[in-house]
Amino acid sequence: MKKNIPDIKVPIIKNGIDKISSLLNEFENKKIILFGVPGAFTPTCSEKHLPDYINSFNLLQNKGISDIYCLSVNDKHVMKAWLISHNNSKNIIGIADGNAEITNYFELQEDKSKNYMGLRSSRFAMIVFNNNIKKIFIEKPGEYKVSSPDNIINYIDEQN
Repeated sequence: MKKNIPDIKVPIIKNGIDKISSLLNEFENKKIILFGVPGAFTPTCSEKHLPDYINSFNLLQNKGISDIYCLSVNDKHVMKAWLISHNNSKNIIGIADGNAEITNYFELQEDKSKNYMGLRSSRFAMIVFNNNIKKIFIEKPGEYKVSSPDNIINYIDEQN
């Protein structure tokens, strides 16, 4: 697993506005959480993963996290619509990894063809300080445990 953030340009969505930006530049001088989901509007992603991070935003900020990013192998239009569809999602920054370049860089692609979804991102979360990955949590297929904000908070607390 690579430990640094790549210089890949993707649509980054903040408050419903997308802008093509380098991930390397976007994360520079920040302490962030990047979590990845298999797909916008899918059940676990929409009912648990994204809402849990929305609800944990203030607590994570109190733990020193400046921003929370959500990545999915979806185009910018789908990511924008998905983020807008959730209340209080303005604090979550979307990354539309439509070509799966970031997902492939981290070797996190998962074949969801049996569910008619094609190649997608694994469910994961990582803690990143100034473009260096400090810890990554990768879920087993079909699970949602280690990439949850509760697990990330417990990990941060254990490190302090």
